[in-house]
Amino acid sequence: MITSASNPRLKLVRKLGSARQRAKLGLFACEGEDLVAAGLAAGLHPVEALVDAERPPGLEELSGAEGVEPGLLAELSALAHPPRVIAVFRRADLPRGLTASAGLALWQVGDPGNVGTLVRTADALGPAFVALSDGCADPTSPKALRASMGAIFRVPIGRFDEAPRPWVGLIPREEKPLAELDLDERTTFVLGAEREGLPAELAESCDELASIPLADAAESLNVAAAGAIALYERSRR
Repeated sequence: MITSASNPRLKLVRKLGSARQRAKLGLFACEGEDLVAAGLAAGLHPVEALVDAERPPGLEELSGAEGVEPGLLAELSALAHPPRVIAVFRRADLPRGLTASAGLALWQVGDPGNVGTLVRTADALGPAFVALSDGCADPTSPKALRASMGAIFRVPIGRFDEAPRPWVGLIPREEKPLAELDLDERTTFVLGAEREGLPAELAESCDELASIPLADAAESLNVAAAGAIALYERSRR
């Protein structure tokens, strides 16, 4: 059982709280039974696995896990209630390849909760992919992982410039309503940053532009809500 805060395994998990370290090491840490179970169900093998020595989670697939003194495990956690398990996975083992016929291309969506929610949406209304530009939140950050509810292990993630065409840019008003748009068999919906939306140059590069009709007094939709409506509209067709 691990009883020292200076244990190398605990130090690794602390490091992975940093986006820079996640990128450098190619690793990320998942907290909680549901997230870890989703990774195992997707066939990923953790690099490290730590469990509460007094309350092990009972995940049969989690072999080789190391017991940790509960107080030390709680110190590693960003959750309100300390988890019973923390596992470290390789980023390279996550799904890749933007081959699905639908997807979301996110331009500088900086809120990790929105990025994680859109990954979850792509899982629920897919199959669909998510493509991220520079400036987007890290989908393997703790907040994004929690928002994805395990979908990070099932939804392919790629670069913005890899997103296949045609592109349908979503802007708040003054364009053809999304429901009236002819959607091709393959469609990538392009969504902009939370406050700024799509830059003019990027909007001009889209093959089509569409809007989601709003009440007169409303300014805009949250980007995660807009992505969900777009994928739902396509799936219902």
